[in-house]
Parts: sequence; C-alpha cells; structure tokens
Amino acid sequence: MKNTAQRVAGFKDSIFGVMSKLAREHQAVNLGQGFPDFDGPEWLKKIAETKIDQGHGQYAPFMGTPSLRMMVSSYYKSYYQLDYNFESDITITVGATEGLFSTITACVDPGDEVIVLEPFYDSYVASIEMAGGKAVPVTMHAPTFSVTESELEAAASPRSKMIIVNNPHNPTGKVWEKTELEMIVRFAIKHDLLVISDEVYEFLLFDGATHYPLAQFPGMMERTFTISSAGKTFGLTGWKTGWVCAPPKLSHAVRLVHQYVTFSVNTPMQEAVADGLGKLLEYIPTFQKTYCEKRDYFYDGLTKLGFEFPKPKGTYFMMVPIRNKTQKTDVEFAMELVEKRKVAVVPPSAFYLKSNEGQAYLRFCFAKKEETLKAALKNLQGL
Repeated sequence: MKNTAQRVAGFKDSIFGVMSKLAREHQAVNLGQGFPDFDGPEWLKKIAETKIDQGHGQYAPFMGTPSLRMMVSSYYKSYYQLDYNFESDITITVGATEGLFSTITACVDPGDEVIVLEPFYDSYVASIEMAGGKAVPVTMHAPTFSVTESELEAAASPRSKMIIVNNPHNPTGKVWEKTELEMIVRFAIKHDLLVISDEVYEFLLFDGATHYPLAQFPGMMERTFTISSAGKTFGLTGWKTGWVCAPPKLSHAVRLVHQYVTFSVNTPMQEAVADGLGKLLEYIPTFQKTYCEKRDYFYDGLTKLGFEFPKPKGTYFMMVPIRNKTQKTDVEFAMELVEKRKVAVVPPSAFYLKSNEGQAYLRFCFAKKEETLKAALKNLQGL
C-alpha cells in the first residue's frame, strides 16, 4: 500500500484532543480544551430555531450569506471605524480555524517563511507546514509575554512572507498595548509582510483593556487579514461560524481556497449569527461581566492555593507558573494533575518551537460553570 503524504508525516494529535481524552479516561474536571461547558445565550438559540423553521436548509453563497456579511461589515464600522465592503471584502468560514487555513494556503508558497509569536495557537504551524512554508518563531517572554523589536528583526529574512498576531492572546490572556502593536506595524511595513490578525477574543476584555485591530493602523489595511468568530463572541463554539476580512485582492485569494475546502457554511447558523451581531451593544456588557466574574473567582482560588501570576486582561485562559509547586516539566505536571488530582489542563510547551519557557507553565481555561471551577479548585487543594 502507498504511504500517505509526507506533509502530514510529522503531525501529532492536537494537545487539546489529547488532554480532553485523558480527562474522560480519568473522569477529571476538564479545564484544558478552550470551550465553555455551558451554552450560549438562549435568545440566540431561539433565533437559530426560527431560522431553521423558515427553511434556510440549502447551500449559502460560498462567500457567506449577504445578511451576515452585511452585519460583519456594520460592526467593524461601528466598533473600529474599519470600512469592509460586504460584497468583496468579507468571507464567512467554518470557524476562525478554517479562515486561518484558507488564508495561509492562499498566501504561502513552498519555502516562504511565516513569523509566529510563541506561544501560539497550534493550527498556525500546521497550516503553514501544509502550505510548504516554514514557521519562524519569536518568543513572547514571560511573565509579561512581550516581544522585542530586535528579536523580530532577527527573525526576518528575504524569505519572510507573513506574520501572525493573536490579540487578545491565547494561551496567555494578554491584551496587546497600543505601543506594542505599533512596533509590530513598523516591522510589518518595513519588511512588506502580509499580516494575519487573529482577533477571535476581541470582546473578551477585562479591567478596562482596549482592543486595537491591526487593520486600524496606517499602512496596515492593505496587508492585513482580520479574522474573528461568532463561536467565541457568543459562547457557541460548536456553531463554527467565523470570517476573514481583507481588501478585495487579498479577500479574493482566500475565497479561491475556501470554495474548495468547505464551499460554504451552515446556512441557518449564518442567518442566526447575523441577527445576533445586531444585538452586540446590549449583549457584550453582560458577556464580559459573566466571564470577568469567572476569571476573578478562579484567579482568587488559584492564588489561595499559592500560585502567583498577574490577572489576564483578556480571553478565557490563564497561563499559570508552576515553579513554586514543582520542578517537573509542564507535560509531566499536567499528567500528574489529570491522573492524581483529576484536573485536566494544557501543557503550553506544545505552543512553542524555540523557547523552553512553556515548560514552567500550565494553561487553565476558566470558561466553565462555577461548580466546575469549584470542583477543580477542591481537587487542587494541598498541592
């Protein structure tokens, strides 16, 4: 029998799937994979039921339903003063992950280099490698998870094609300051790079933090793919409805790939998300309050257990240092927790290519019901 393709020969199972499997096997509290263990807003679910009943059961246009693309265009205009034409600039994808894959495939040729800021979402590197490109890591150094301009410059080469920025940042919970983003902007323009700005946690902001889309900055709109997701914004990750926003030439390239990967996205969910985006102004304050309370509850619990780290200002993740608890690696300690303490977390060294800093941390997801977080903290007592 012939072998499968070499492009996937080095791939491993996603760390998220691995830890969730271990959580099931050990009947552990799962704070690993990044999804809520409660459902999204009832009002939006009822809208989806209505859309199904109305007969939206056939293929949507491959670039997305007009209603959803118009609403995406509208909220970028009202929140960020970004002008995306709904006909030419917005493509609806099967979640942000498909948007990332289609964008990278559309842009990266064999031998091209893509700068990734580690720790990174694991699909970045997999998508780059499937396109024949090379991921070039630049480390976001703990504990502030900052990058330096000199390290960015050291990563640049004549083969550099793109840089990927995630803000707010998974897995650290960092929200980038405007001055930090200005450094990224200078670097991208200087080296004429394409930019993927992964902004799926754009509305999960705490303590007065501000989200600045990279496409807002001078010289960036024409080179930036802005990617986001209704799954994160509405806490309905299973709906897998995301989008890629870019100027026409870049958007057209993404659409050429998207039409052959998934063709189109679930039609009634698109129609429901369109209605949901029309209610952002009234929805977002409650959304942020809910997750801020979960963050504070879990953070207070971890600090009482002796963990010391700054509160994350965005997302629903915490990168928690473990050196005052153990000298084991993150993988070893994570295995101990799931087997002996019945708490599943993610060892973040899976999100690094160059640095060993991830071995001194664990990533916790706090997008869980209070009883779930309470059970995890109880299991961690006495560490």
